[in-house]
Amino acid sequence: MSEASDTSLAPTARQVWARARGLLLAAAVLAVAGVIIAAVRSGNEYGPLDPRSTQGHGSKATARLLEERGVRTQIATTAAGASRTAGPDTTLLVSDPEALTRAQRADLRGALGRGGRTVLIAPGPAPTKDLVRGARAAAPATTQPTPPDCDYPAAQRAGDAELGGIRYSVSNDKADLCYLHQGLPSFLRIPDEPPDDGIRRGVEGDTVLLGSPEPLYNQQLDKHGNASLMLQLLGSRPRLVWYLPSSADASAPQGGQRGFLDLVPEGWTWATVQLSIAAVLAALWRVRRLGPLVPEQLPVSVRASETTEGRARLYRRANARDRAADALRTATRARLASLAGVGASEADTPQALIPALTSRTATGDRSSEAPLQPGTTSHTHLHSLLFGAPPATDAELVQLADELDHLERQLTDAASNTRLPTDKERTQ
Repeated sequence: MSEASDTSLAPTARQVWARARGLLLAAAVLAVAGVIIAAVRSGNEYGPLDPRSTQGHGSKATARLLEERGVRTQIATTAAGASRTAGPDTTLLVSDPEALTRAQRADLRGALGRGGRTVLIAPGPAPTKDLVRGARAAAPATTQPTPPDCDYPAAQRAGDAELGGIRYSVSNDKADLCYLHQGLPSFLRIPDEPPDDGIRRGVEGDTVLLGSPEPLYNQQLDKHGNASLMLQLLGSRPRLVWYLPSSADASAPQGGQRGFLDLVPEGWTWATVQLSIAAVLAALWRVRRLGPLVPEQLPVSVRASETTEGRARLYRRANARDRAADALRTATRARLASLAGVGASEADTPQALIPALTSRTATGDRSSEAPLQPGTTSHTHLHSLLFGAPPATDAELVQLADELDHLERQLTDAASNTRLPTDKERTQ
């Protein structure tokens, strides 16, 4: 091993910049694009079923018609606020029941049964089960012009309407089941249960489930009987509370804090569990059983010098002078044992190797004035050279490599002039 120069293998600042500038440029472009899009969309943009939106999926036309008929529309963005404003003179419209967390549903459940009307737009299985007693959501159907198919006066006056979507079933025999699709209603009206004293006070409260939001859209309001049906449902009370669930709603258990699971839509939790189980089973199916190592041919031929230099660099980077010295000594002892006539199993045994090397050097080196004999300083030097402590510095490691190379050359020259004794001759 030659003495390595003090060069660093770590990448330079120029190399790091050359590798990372593409990713940094892409990240900068995405950040600028995000800022521009946010600035462009930061105007008066509203979501679907928003009574302030004039877009096709907005509901400003419905709110304007209700306002012309004396119905005051109030927007609520929290479940607690919507529940507080509910009463006998109020219609509560929940535009997106699927976006409600369990805690929000619990807050909203308190608004039911106060003598007012609650209209739920396309609630799925979870909100239907939590908010409406005895009702269940079924598989959706195609939204299309549908006849009332019931005796409910508002539906009879409206006639055909763009309904469908989620269908419902209910165990309440007093419920109105309208706009049927395959035998199940997409319009369900359930009257509130009478108070315990059996005395009705004022207008009867009820809960209405619409399987599709289509009749409320600006682009669909003037078709068929959509406008008539919506005005009758939402205009039966002087005040309309339009609840738009939003991320600003802090309604949640444990003092208003929302947990991570509350942010996950219904069904995703079980889907995640099932996918995790499938991933574990796939990993167990594809995992390889551990067995003995199998040697393989290298795909390319590598020069021995390149392999040596690469390993030397790894040793130098790790400051593994002890491992490097041990590798040099082990390889040298194996070659010297063959030259001295020592078996491979005894190459790492000082008691067998050192005497053989000492006698071989003494008989083979005729020019030596002081042959190597057991017990001499040269004998001790051999032991230190082949079995000594690891070098403390790189310079000592280089010196060790040079001395090992010199010793091997000396014994190689002696072996070329002297016949080695056989094992049988050595034992006699």
